[in-house]
Amino acid sequence: MDASKAPSDSVASASALVALDRRVGGCRACPRLVAWREEVARTKRAAFADWTYWGRPVPGFGPSDARLLIVGLAPAAHGGNRTGRMFTGDRSGDVLYQALYDVGLASQPTAVSVDDGLELYGVRITSPVHCAPPANKPTPGERDTCRPWLVQELRLLRPTLRAVVVLGAFGWQAALPAFAEAGWTVPRPRPAFGHGTRVQLDGPDGPGGPGGADGLDVFGCFHVSQRNTFTGRLTPEMLREVLSTAAGAAGLR
Repeated sequence: MDASKAPSDSVASASALVALDRRVGGCRACPRLVAWREEVARTKRAAFADWTYWGRPVPGFGPSDARLLIVGLAPAAHGGNRTGRMFTGDRSGDVLYQALYDVGLASQPTAVSVDDGLELYGVRITSPVHCAPPANKPTPGERDTCRPWLVQELRLLRPTLRAVVVLGAFGWQAALPAFAEAGWTVPRPRPAFGHGTRVQLDGPDGPGGPGGADGLDVFGCFHVSQRNTFTGRLTPEMLREVLSTAAGAAGLR
């Protein structure tokens, strides 16, 4: 890249991502999800009765030049659907942001609201489904309807993106086709999800390998759900290990 053009290219990329986030926030493509997210926003939870819920699709969060992307499942009804930011205001987010802070990828260990001052360092967080689903279970059709948003986000991040951590099997199954649509080569048969799984995807210009110009390292990690963290299936140490390894692959440490 011509160094004289880099700043304007960076600004253009950031502007495009802001525009994408704005469009995501206005999506009404899935009737069941629209009805649910808005019903939750009206009825609220007693503990948050004084909140004005976001009640819309939740866009990604983090810098436009992120080298590491974290892909979840969907916003929580009283977390992201309330606050308007990924993994913010719920116990899953408490676990994730503490771990990001512990490994030096976040400015603080907590995320309670969009104006709490939290910054991510070289990391962006998104999900394959942007609306809170009933029982935290999007349908395959809702997942596929939402995929174009993830594909567009990946394309905008591609100049700098070098590694991805996918939380949970649902996210893994949703993300692999999106990687393919965004220009990376996904092996056939598609690799199975597993905690600690690491898959290297070639970019459109051929094999990239670790640290390659177009390659992408994809890591599997158990989701930071209460079911996993309360039972010890996913411990803070396990989460920190995956994040640290992925940060290294992304060139963030």
